Amino acid sequence: AALGARKMEDYGRFLALLASTLLVGFVSVILSLVWVFHYREGLSWDGGLGEFNWHPVLVITGFVFIQGIAIIVYRLPWTWKCSKLLMKFIHAGLNTIAMILAIVSMVAVFEYHNAKNIPNMYSLHSWIGLTALIFYSLQLFLGFAVFLLPFAPVYLRAVLMPIHVYSGLTIFATVIATALMGITEKLIFSLRNPAYSASPPEATLVNCLGLLLVVFGSLILWMASRPHWKRPLEESTKVLRPIGGTSEGTEVESTMTNSNADKSDLRVNAEAARKQNLKFDEAGQRSTM
Repeated sequence: AALGARKMEDYGRFLALLASTLLVGFVSVILSLVWVFHYREGLSWDGGLGEFNWHPVLVITGFVFIQGIAIIVYRLPWTWKCSKLLMKFIHAGLNTIAMILAIVSMVAVFEYHNAKNIPNMYSLHSWIGLTALIFYSLQLFLGFAVFLLPFAPVYLRAVLMPIHVYSGLTIFATVIATALMGITEKLIFSLRNPAYSASPPEATLVNCLGLLLVVFGSLILWMASRPHWKRPLEESTKVLRPIGGTSEGTEVESTMTNSNADKSDLRVNAEAARKQNLKFDEAGQRSTM
């Protein structure tokens, strides 16, 4: 009973943290829209300032908010009874949407700069931003090839999993840092009378937006790095199969079970698999594909 109460309390804490994270992310998207519609020239696709404004809106919506949700999708308790393959598709789908929105946001900037004869790729913000998008695209491609398609050998998946997790979290943190650089750069360039240093309402709004992005990123990284909130091994070890059997469970677990194992063997192998996966726990193995 005490264990059950503790699990319910932990579940309640997770839901409260999740709700807070979603609220902060949603408000961030709303503030980006308020910024461009109330203080800037809205949204358009005509080579003017309205086209540039797609950049911050789509970066915050896709590259930050949707990517953040994709990172923690495995942590949602109500998905633990879904097949691992289904969750991989959801994870990959969200990341694909985020990547498409990020690419469109980049196109908007380049088209705006070209229309106004503004140089491209001269700022540190642009260097890091384009680098993050390139690595994010590579991350998504390799994720599809190694973890979603059934061709990669099990040992390769086991070796690449911690690298995949680390690079995903690093790209996410880098995107947020780059977004902070971008909105600050935009304020410095755009606010003339009154200047940014005079703290006009637009500056205050966008500074608050930056703070929310930091809070959102911190919450996502916290949820993704807690090993006790990962997708439980118990859910997947109930249906362990030899290689070529089911998609449930981890690849490491699958290699440690043979088709003639009885119930006691399953318990032994499940414990061995659990120990084998401890090295992945702190990296948040089940936070991503």
